[in-house]
Amino acid sequence: MKSLTLLIFCCMIAACLSAGLPDTKSMSPAESPRDDGVFVNRDVASAVVRQKRAGTAPADLTVAQLESLKEVCEANLACEHMMDVSGIIAAYTAYYGPIPY
Repeated sequence: MKSLTLLIFCCMIAACLSAGLPDTKSMSPAESPRDDGVFVNRDVASAVVRQKRAGTAPADLTVAQLESLKEVCEANLACEHMMDVSGIIAAYTAYYGPIPY
């Protein structure tokens, strides 16, 4: 019984080792996995961050004004969902037009 258990265990180990990832040394450069898109250029990254910061809240609105817009937008479920996804400025302007301040 112990020998049967040991044999099954060895077979499972052999199956796991043979089913693993292929050896990357034997792969051609065209077949090897690439890391394109994982890292971006610093200029591209800063441009994306700059765009995100620019779209979140205009500099001329105070916290009280933003809270007022948020309260108006929370009355509409669709506007509230868009506020969670895209931000308060985008949601308010999409559902209620330009900001009155």
